[in-house]
Formats: sequence, C-alpha cells, structure tokens
Amino acid sequence: MSVQPINSHTSAGSPNQTGVKPLFRARWLRWLNRRLPPTQMVTLDHRKLFVLPTGAGMGLLLVIFLLWLLGTNYENNLVLALAFLLVGLMVILPVHTFANLSGLRLQLLDTSPAFAGDYGQARVALSKTGKRHHERVQLAWPPEEGLLADILEDDAREIRLDLPLLQRGRVRAPRLHVQSRFPLGLFRCWSWVDLDAEFLVYPQPKPAGPLPFGASVGEGDQQKSFSAGGEDFAGLKNYQPGDSLRHVAWKQYAGGRDLYSKEYASGSDVRLWLDWDLLGGRDVEVRLSNLCAWVLEAERAQVPYGLRLPGQSIDPDLGAAHKHKVLSALALFPVQGVSQ
Repeated sequence: MSVQPINSHTSAGSPNQTGVKPLFRARWLRWLNRRLPPTQMVTLDHRKLFVLPTGAGMGLLLVIFLLWLLGTNYENNLVLALAFLLVGLMVILPVHTFANLSGLRLQLLDTSPAFAGDYGQARVALSKTGKRHHERVQLAWPPEEGLLADILEDDAREIRLDLPLLQRGRVRAPRLHVQSRFPLGLFRCWSWVDLDAEFLVYPQPKPAGPLPFGASVGEGDQQKSFSAGGEDFAGLKNYQPGDSLRHVAWKQYAGGRDLYSKEYASGSDVRLWLDWDLLGGRDVEVRLSNLCAWVLEAERAQVPYGLRLPGQSIDPDLGAAHKHKVLSALALFPVQGVSQ
C-alpha cells in the first residue's frame, strides 16, 4: 500500500464550505446516523456508499448529448457510433468506481493525546475483505484534505490521520470522508464514516515564569529551610550580572526562554507543587495553560512535581505516566463553578 499526503490550505478554524442550510444539514446528519451509526470498525458496502458524476463526468455527458444531436441532424453514423460508445463507457464506469471502495474495511486502532492548537493523530487500519484491490482511496477529516492510500497485494495496512484540535477536553472527531474517483475521475464514490474516535486534548502551554519552588506547601509537609550555596538544585532565578556562568540555565535559554540562573541550596525539599492558587486573578483557561507549561518544564528539568487543583491533588512524581495523569487532570478540569 502506498500513502501520499495531500497539501491542505484550509485552516482548522475556517467555516463550513458546503453552504448547506442548517435545517437541511441537521436532517442529513440524522439520516446518516440511522444509516451509518458510529462504530470503530466498518466495512463499506452498497448501503454505505454513494456514486455521482464529477464535474468532468457531467462535461462528458454534455459532449455525448451534442455528439448525438450532431449525428442525428446530419445523419452521420460515425458520430452516432462515437456517442453510443461513450454512453457505454459512462454506464460501465460507475460500477468500477463503486467496486473500488466496496469491501474496504476501516478500523480505528487508537488516538493520541494532543495540546490545544495542535494536531491529534488517529491510527486507522485499512483492509480488504475480498481479492479486489482498492486504489487511490482518499481519507480525510474535513476541512483537511487528508491522504491517498492504495491497498494492493497486502491484505491490511495502517495509516495515520491528523485532525486539528482547538479546545481542551475530550473532543469527538467528525465523520471521516472516504472517497475515490478511480479509474478515470468521471465518477466519484464516497461515504461518511463515523469511527467513534475521541481525542484527549491538553491545555495549550503558556509560559508563566520560573518554576514556583517552595511557593506552596501541602498539608502534612514540613517546610525545610534553604541555605544558599548547597548542592541541591532549588530553582531558577532571573540572571543578574556577576552570576557564575556555570549556573546559567543554558538549556532554557537555548529553547527561547529568558536568561535564568540556577539556585542551589542545602537541606531544601526539591519536590515541586504546582498549585492552582499560585495563579490567582487569572482566567481559568490561562491558569490551566500556565500549569501545563510548568508541567512540561518540570519534566524537562527532571524535578518531581505535584499538582493541586480545587477538589483534586496529585502527589509529586516523575515519568511519562505521571505527566499524562497531571495533563489529563488539566484537560478535564471543569470551567463552571470555579472561583477566579
């Protein structure tokens, strides 16, 4: 199977380009939900596929009509034979276009989490249920144009589809547009498949300054005194002229951050608490974005960190599983009923 990405110039936030009126669109979606209900595995057949001529096909039908009109008026059998030959071609082509998609099986494997404003990725398995090949199959989540896939000798292949994600939380993917114009592009066979795909979307990271070491102490924790000049990493501070160049946070500076110096202390508790109350006075979404940025920075610095949200607390830890747990809590944090 060959897969070819297709360039798309349509932004994720662009309005619907179909021009269908809301009432008709609502009825169309209700009909689709009855005919093609959500499922993570679907096999395309005559109940799920639609075939119509393309613009080029309609143009050829007009040419056929003109040829027939010309041959009839001038009693030219050669022109009439050409018209009837093209009519036969137009009768056979929709059958081949339909057969190119019929029997194609799609199965959702999984979806990967993503940050708001980025692209989420879904893994989809394509397979054939018979011996027929499936060529030039286009798959896309509108408004993206997606990719082209060919399933030839192999029975099954895996593809990855990208979907622009704008808001945090759990985002349900729209119906997947599957279509083909094979073999001559004169007819288009298509379907709207709901693979019941759902994406977990983290808040968009927005910098909020250095990590808040020692700014929050949880219940039962004992605040340890900091003694400057120790060997334990205690945090970052704004660079001041005269600070040792050995203590400059070059990694953060190379990543486009401001210039900071590393602070070291003895007897300090290096566990970091990312507390909701540290960002008081900010909008809910801004707070979540700032906490998200702190999570990523703490992971890069390999500093154990915990999270405190209204009604929820996650103990300090490190690692991919802990990072996913904290970011999931931020992604699923409710908006209503939160004090500013």
